[in-house]
Amino acid sequence: MKTPSNYLTIRITLIFLIIAGSLNAQDINRIVKNDYSRSSDRKILHIPDIQGYETLKGDFHMHTVFSDGHVWPESRVMEAWREGLDVIAITDHIEYRPHKDHIVSDHNSAYEVAREKALAQNIILLRGTEITRDMPPGHFNALFIDDVNPIENEDPMKQLEEAARQGAFILWNHPGWASQQPDSTIWWDMHTEILDNGWMHGVEVSNSGEWYPIVLDWCREKELTVFSNSDIHAAIDFDYDLSLANAHRPMTLVFAKDRSQTGVKEALFSRRTLGFFGNQLVGPENLILDLFNASVIVNTPFMESERKGKKVKHIELENPTDLTFILVKDEENGKNKDLIELNPHSEIIIIIPANEDTANYRLVNCWSGSNDHPVVRF
Repeated sequence: MKTPSNYLTIRITLIFLIIAGSLNAQDINRIVKNDYSRSSDRKILHIPDIQGYETLKGDFHMHTVFSDGHVWPESRVMEAWREGLDVIAITDHIEYRPHKDHIVSDHNSAYEVAREKALAQNIILLRGTEITRDMPPGHFNALFIDDVNPIENEDPMKQLEEAARQGAFILWNHPGWASQQPDSTIWWDMHTEILDNGWMHGVEVSNSGEWYPIVLDWCREKELTVFSNSDIHAAIDFDYDLSLANAHRPMTLVFAKDRSQTGVKEALFSRRTLGFFGNQLVGPENLILDLFNASVIVNTPFMESERKGKKVKHIELENPTDLTFILVKDEENGKNKDLIELNPHSEIIIIIPANEDTANYRLVNCWSGSNDHPVVRF
């Protein structure tokens, strides 16, 4: 006869075997492992608002399988969402559609496919297209259009005219692209005509992995809006290693009255943008300085000391943003020294003469012209 303790032991053992058997049976059919799957989290880009405007991160030049890109339009939306962008434009070529034998569509299809996904992810999606011509005039993106199809035309001037009739914001793409301007980046007479007609409002200072300093001078002289865009064709991870710290695609910072398509359009026409690529910022000097002042916390000098017989002040600079600022002290004799790199989410200490009310530093990774760097004063 079994004792109660033996009976309890046998019962527990049987229950354990039943559970183990059940688990083993389940494991034989399916084991779900997520060790290497990508997180679905959205990256937050910490870039402050300025002047009462909301800072939006945008990419206004990208392609899908509906022209010569390699991805589906909804994938462009999800890439942008994961990277922390706020506004994008899919700008497939009108004239160049190598997949058209396999993907039968009109020129609005990429936008229509991506629209619901953009709404679901809270991404502002602009209807756009790329007019693709030899130089001159080169390639142009038309944004905020109602219908791409009427823009198809053999005459590029008629194309730009139709886009303008629809209220488009029109920008000249990659003016220094070596395939079209191999020797130098030139502004042609045809571009003057386009500008005078009111058919050009902006230009890419940066496209993909290159930028054109001379174009920044054009933007200032001709009152054109600054853009930095990816012109992405492959999946974004193919061209950019976004796993690296502070890595991001080229993008345009838009300072908008509100987070809406109307707010973006008003900001672009008002020239409130900066190009942001790598650790570079390019565009109007006042916007760069406002962004620096909104990004960097300058603390009160915390001590004085003596160096080489002169009294100096020690000041903390704190950068809680995802921007990088590289500063070089301006000397009266024109020589630069004391390179300072203020990295994202970091703090440094600078030392300035105690008898000076201000010390001037040039932001050498920020450009307001082909040879111009804004100056900040502490």
